[in-house]
Amino acid sequence: MAERDTHLTIKQLPAELRPRERLIQFGAGNLSNAELLAIVLGTGTKNRTTVQLGERLLAYFQTLGSIGRSTVEELCDISGIGEAKAAKVLAALELGRRVSIASPSERFTINGPEDVAELLMPDMRYLDREHFRALILNIKHQVLRVVDISIGSLSSSVVHPRELYKMVIRHNGAAVIVVHNHPSGDPTPSSEDVAVTKRLTEAGGVLGIELLDHIILGDGRFVSLKEYSLM
Repeated sequence: MAERDTHLTIKQLPAELRPRERLIQFGAGNLSNAELLAIVLGTGTKNRTTVQLGERLLAYFQTLGSIGRSTVEELCDISGIGEAKAAKVLAALELGRRVSIASPSERFTINGPEDVAELLMPDMRYLDREHFRALILNIKHQVLRVVDISIGSLSSSVVHPRELYKMVIRHNGAAVIVVHNHPSGDPTPSSEDVAVTKRLTEAGGVLGIELLDHIILGDGRFVSLKEYSLM
């Protein structure tokens, strides 16, 4: 892709278009992901403003979650991103993750499948392979940790009960909800999804750890196997 031939800098933009000034005036919640990344990055390059660098990161990695799971080396593959900028981005995203589990009073509480979708849909709806994750919960159904259990192919993921419950026990979970995405965008459960859920439910019963639900995420849609009486 050819470099955009522009020398416009953030300082040359009107104040109402500058990310930092917009954050001060309107609050962080009103900024786009690219604008928030621009503030973290701090400076642009000869041919790109910081916002354009943020847009390039998002275009390459697709989601903030994917950026956060990348390495410094992978980020540095993007033109205009050096080790210093990469480190700032990874640090900021890691802080965001830690804030979500910083204290019991701030932990995300799961009251139903809609809460699971709200928490994970923004990151998982665009993944190009099936990712199987677990929400490890305490006795109040507050999220202690979200962990990756396995990454599969375009159409399936392999999950063994041992791998799931090993993570739940490691993080002192009282219950667990499993979640995976369908890259096709259609969250309709497959026969394999139902079979996996039954195996996980049985294993959890032996260990005394309740599998509360299995949520399948599509593109803006989701299915709860519990609500469909499939577990």
